[in-house]
Amino acid sequence: MDSLINQLKISTPGRVCLFGEHQDYLQLPIVACAISLRISIEGKRRNDKLININLPDISMKESFSIDKPITYTQERDYFKSSLAVLLRKAFTFSTGFDCIVEGKIPINAGTSSSSALIVTWINFLARMSDQAVTLPADVLAKYAYEAEVLEFSEPGGMMDQYSTSIGGIIYMDFFPAAKVTRLDTKLKSFVLGNSGQPKNTKFILSHVKDQILEVNSILKNIYPQFSLQTIQLDDIKQFKNHLTDSQFNILNGTLKNRDLTFIARRELDMINPDHSILGKLLNEHQAVLCDVLGISTPKIDGMITAALNSGAYGAKINGSGGGGCMFAYAPDDPERVKIAIENAGGEAFIINADSGSREENMVSING
Repeated sequence: MDSLINQLKISTPGRVCLFGEHQDYLQLPIVACAISLRISIEGKRRNDKLININLPDISMKESFSIDKPITYTQERDYFKSSLAVLLRKAFTFSTGFDCIVEGKIPINAGTSSSSALIVTWINFLARMSDQAVTLPADVLAKYAYEAEVLEFSEPGGMMDQYSTSIGGIIYMDFFPAAKVTRLDTKLKSFVLGNSGQPKNTKFILSHVKDQILEVNSILKNIYPQFSLQTIQLDDIKQFKNHLTDSQFNILNGTLKNRDLTFIARRELDMINPDHSILGKLLNEHQAVLCDVLGISTPKIDGMITAALNSGAYGAKINGSGGGGCMFAYAPDDPERVKIAIENAGGEAFIINADSGSREENMVSING
C-alpha cells in the first residue's frame, strides 16, 4: 500500500468532429479535434471498498462497493461498466475512493462529455489500482470504447474515445484496418456554440446508422463487391433503380462526407493549412448533414448563419445532431463570432486544440 498513489486528479478534453460526422461507425474516416473544455476527476483513497462519487455540476452523487458483484442499476451505468472492464483485464483494487467530478464540457450536447468522463475515470482507476498502471492513450481509448459502447450495445463508433484520450487533432481511418494518425497542423481558434436544445444521441445515431446500413445490405446482396470504403461517388448512379429516392440520397450524402474528409485530410497534412479551404469544406459538410441526413435544427442553423456573417470561415453542427452544439472556425476574430452566436441564442465558448487525458495538479476535495 505504501507504493500506491493516495490522491490523484485526472482531466480529459471534450472534442469536436471536424470532418466525418456519422462516419466512424461505418468504418469511414474522421478528423477530430480535442478541445480546451475539459472534465476532471479528483479522488483520494479510502480505508474500505466503497466508491463515492460526487457530481456537483449535475447535483448528483453515486456510491457502490468494489467487493460486491457489479450490477447495472441505470441506463449507461458508466462508472460501474468502466470498473467491470478493468476487472476483466485483471486489474485489482484493495480500496475504494472518494471522488469529485467537475467539468466545463457541455453535457448531452455533442462534445463527447460522456466519453471524456469514461476516459477520465478509467485513467484514474488504472493509476489508482493495485497495479498502478499508466495506460497508453490508445489502450485507454480501447477500454473506454468497451465500457461505453460494447458493454451496453450502443450504436456509436470509436472517434470520441480516441480523440479525447490522445488529444490534439487526429485522423482516424478504419479500412483496411483501424489506424489513428496525429496531425501536426496548426489551427487557430474555434467558437463552440451550445444551442441548449437537448438531443437524443442514441435515437439519432441509430436512426441515421440504420438507414445507411440498410442501403449497404441491399446493395451487397445485389453486388457482393459493393463497399462504402471503395465505391466512387461517380459510380453510384447504377444503383438508383435498386433504392428509394431517400435511400439513394443518404448513400450519396454519406459518400460526399467521406470524400470531403479525404480532401480535408490532405489540407490538414500541411502545418499551416488554408483557412478559406477548410471553411469551405466545413460548410459543404454542414450542407450534407442538414439537407440529407437531416440532423440540424432551425436554431443551430441560425447560429451557424450568425457565425458566418460575423467572419467565421466555416461552421457546422457537431456530434450526432438533433440539438446540442455547433462550432465555427474563426481564426481572425473569435470574440466577434462568439458575440454573434450568443446574439442568436447560443451559449458560446472560444476554444482551441488541447492535449489528451492527463494528470493535473491536485487541489483539496470538497467531500
